[in-house]
Amino acid sequence: MKPTPRITRLNIVCTALLLSACAVGPDFKAPNAATAVPTQGSSAPALTRTLNISNQSLPEKWWTVFGDGTLNGLQEQLIAGSPDLQTAALRFAQSRARQGITAAQSGSQVEASAQAGRRRVSEYGSETRMINALGNESLTKLVSEPYSLYQAGFDASWELDLWGRVRRLNEAAAADSAAAAATVRDVHLTLSAELAKAYFQLRQVQQQQKQTAAQIRLAESQTGLLQSQYRNGLIDQDKVLSAQNRLADLRAALPQLQAQEGSLINQIGILVNAEPGSLNQRLAAPAADNAALPGLTLGIPSEILRRRADIRAAEAKLHAATANIGVAVADLYPRITLSAGAGLQSVNGGNFTDWGARNWQIGPVLSLPVFNRASLRTTIELRKLEQQEAAIAYQKTVLSAWREVDDALAGYASEQQQNRQLKARYAQQQQALRHAQARARNGLTNQLPVLQAEQTLLQTESELTASTARLRTGLVSLYKATGGGVAEAEEHGSKP
Repeated sequence: MKPTPRITRLNIVCTALLLSACAVGPDFKAPNAATAVPTQGSSAPALTRTLNISNQSLPEKWWTVFGDGTLNGLQEQLIAGSPDLQTAALRFAQSRARQGITAAQSGSQVEASAQAGRRRVSEYGSETRMINALGNESLTKLVSEPYSLYQAGFDASWELDLWGRVRRLNEAAAADSAAAAATVRDVHLTLSAELAKAYFQLRQVQQQQKQTAAQIRLAESQTGLLQSQYRNGLIDQDKVLSAQNRLADLRAALPQLQAQEGSLINQIGILVNAEPGSLNQRLAAPAADNAALPGLTLGIPSEILRRRADIRAAEAKLHAATANIGVAVADLYPRITLSAGAGLQSVNGGNFTDWGARNWQIGPVLSLPVFNRASLRTTIELRKLEQQEAAIAYQKTVLSAWREVDDALAGYASEQQQNRQLKARYAQQQQALRHAQARARNGLTNQLPVLQAEQTLLQTESELTASTARLRTGLVSLYKATGGGVAEAEEHGSKP
């Protein structure tokens, strides 16, 4: 029994649909990133075991856990005005536009055109060659007379995605867009961490200026007492010279701290895109800085490194490289495009809209690579090499992330121990100062031991200030290493 034309066409359509349901090239499988915080494998396990780590998730605006209103305002200004962040956002917008262009290829392409013009055919051209061969000069002149041509119409085409070429193109474009989005997050996290560190260093320098000024006043009083004792023959000159040298060192340290303060304010200004000098009043030294450190909140261990934007960007780049292999493989196979066109054409404007002026065409177009297959196969090998490079880059990114988390944990734990020891020493020196003050009040000693005890206490206080600042910046490094905060939508498992 001979198949009817309708059944034959149906079979062709079904076959095309089945072929379009598959895509050549490897399917991407997300690699398994690290699944736990490397506390157990830390290079300093004895230190990290002392940390009390909470599994609560950090908020998306992680810097708010420090409870500093000035820092919160600066971070909002960073989001609104940072040139680096704006550049990353523009690159993401460009990737989304490219994704839209690629996605448009999966639909039908329709073009409309219209034209009106006047033409003349050459008497000696290819179009009149046959007439010239017949020797009919009058017909040649008639054909070559100028005439007007009016035409309008449209052309439509749709590529049958038999081998998944267009689908792989869309897949690669979507992965590139995801990588750009992750890069925006990574740039924001890097800039916000840099801003927080600069801010805490600024507060440390400002506190140390006050402490240094207090030490200078004590050193002046101490030097004056020693000079008095020297004049009375109670001590030798070496003690006076030693006190004078210490006083000179303290006086020399103060301008250096002031220069550091100005440099840090300028650094913060560049980060938030502020005009020079506009932050001076806003960043003036506070009356006191007694804010407690927030708890060590890192989130669920299995999700920590999955939050890192650089890992997500590297994974997306690996996805794009894998999809590009499919695009290159699909280029080896025939490409079928269904095309159609219709329009009107007339040499007489009065007949342009008549039914007889219509023209149309419809049919498939087959494109088959024949002589460039060697080049296409080389392209496939190139795409495979690019995928291998992207896979190595992903592995390197994950290993670097583990190391960064490990270093941040060990550094924070070490500084926490040192901070506790400094606090214990500070408490002991406070007790020693009270003892010296009591002895001076009872007439057992002069004021010199009291001044020395105050000087020692201020020196330890300065060290404790520096240690507390390092704890804050270490906490910032740890938050950055673990990917920053989690948006509410992310925390509940939905897409942000």
